[in-house]
Amino acid sequence: MSDVVSQIGLAVFGLAAMILVANKNKWGFVLGLMSQPFWLYTSYSNHQWGIFFLSVVYVFSWAWGIYVWFYRDNPDKVQSHKSKVQSYFFRVIPAISHWLRA
Repeated sequence: MSDVVSQIGLAVFGLAAMILVANKNKWGFVLGLMSQPFWLYTSYSNHQWGIFFLSVVYVFSWAWGIYVWFYRDNPDKVQSHKSKVQSYFFRVIPAISHWLRA
């Protein structure tokens, strides 16, 4: 029963979040964050540790979107910080990938 509830939560909140964010609606970030407990529960209960790790990362990503769209004066100010974060991830992810293949 809990798997069915979790799957419904994933579908409803996840789909609504994607649609709202694609339309540049700030409430999509809230719904995206609301979907994460369902992702965390499902991935943990099914021992899908890669998805569990990504879900933790997504929690921070959705929270960052909420901070930017609700609490920052101007989302354009974040652009310089975002490019620094993106460049960091583009350097770290290949290193992790190389380490995992070894």
